[in-house]
Amino acid sequence: MIQKRGQVGFSQRVKLEWLELAASHAMAGSNEGETCDALRELLRNEVSVGSDAERGNREKIITIVKRIWLSNEDSFQGLRQRGIGLLRRLPKEMHIVVHWGMAIAVYPFWNAVADAVGRLLRLQGTVGAAQFQRRLKEQYGERETVARSARRIIRSFVDWAVLLEGERKGTYQASKIIRVERADIVAWLVEASLHCAPDKRISLGAITNGPGFFPFVFAPISCDQVLSFSGNIDAIRHGLDQDLLILKE
Repeated sequence: MIQKRGQVGFSQRVKLEWLELAASHAMAGSNEGETCDALRELLRNEVSVGSDAERGNREKIITIVKRIWLSNEDSFQGLRQRGIGLLRRLPKEMHIVVHWGMAIAVYPFWNAVADAVGRLLRLQGTVGAAQFQRRLKEQYGERETVARSARRIIRSFVDWAVLLEGERKGTYQASKIIRVERADIVAWLVEASLHCAPDKRISLGAITNGPGFFPFVFAPISCDQVLSFSGNIDAIRHGLDQDLLILKE
């Protein structure tokens, strides 16, 4: 489910609490300026301490967070608003599921790193830094931007407590597994996944059983259930027994 292989975009480590702050302001109806000011205050003693550079790391983080939760001028607006609705109804410990969904929709590179990590966890139970870097370079090329951004997303995974650092430096293992039982949440995540799928289409099983969702286990869901929760998805029969889901333009 990887698209736009030349683009990376997600260049900073982003903690879950920073996304949570932005989403809570969105739920409260705050405007973008108020939310960005709150983020700057939160980050002031954590990132680029003592600097207010216009393109420093603090402002780059705010740009990432804005793209995920604050923009009202992109193709993710409907998905984002329904994600905010889910956050309002979910206990806080389940908010990570919605933040993950928005991150993969807006930043396909987040999904690419998660996919590489998930595949390695399935194969061997642990992940080595050199291994996932090799997989990403095969897809995105031998660029320092790719390696640096991948490292920062891995650090984000550790901050989000979905990966644990292994005994050997540069190795990681899976942490908690989160069960997602509600069909409306699974359907929303399916739609989020379609945003970063090649040609905006993929089978339901490839999404719900995909390695990019390695921190989660989903309750079974049918194609008809997905369509009943989302008016933005079409389905066509692919082969004898597989439905291909397609994101509507």
